[in-house]
Amino acid sequence: MKIAIAADHAGWKDKTWLANHVRSAGHDVRDFGTDSDASCDYPDFAAAAARAVSAGECELGILVCGTGLGMAMAADKIPGIRAAACESVTAARYSRTHNNANVLCLGSRLTPREQLREMVDVWLAAEFEGGRHQRRVDKINALDKGRTC
Repeated sequence: MKIAIAADHAGWKDKTWLANHVRSAGHDVRDFGTDSDASCDYPDFAAAAARAVSAGECELGILVCGTGLGMAMAADKIPGIRAAACESVTAARYSRTHNNANVLCLGSRLTPREQLREMVDVWLAAEFEGGRHQRRVDKINALDKGRTC
């Protein structure tokens, strides 16, 4: 799979570490930055990676900031993106199997590195279950297009 990855200054070290891990698992990684701890604005990096997922240039995205929350808020503004800020392996799994999340948002300040790795592994391996979940995702997609549920 082709994976978009990005971070702000709070998450860049974990982003780099996770990008190497994802590459070692056989995925193609497109890194949208940042590459230092110099203060920067997370919406810039979240939007760039999310646009690549929305356009189909990348299949999925992984975003890392201090909490994962800001990245998720910014990414969700891009049409076609279903970003999930997760703090547990279980939440990461369900974000894919039930919500068909296409962007995983992680918090470097909240989650130990090994748990971040496990969350990414589980998220990448999980598959959307469809079924009763499909109509809910369809409603999310309708909202994304300005329609009502």
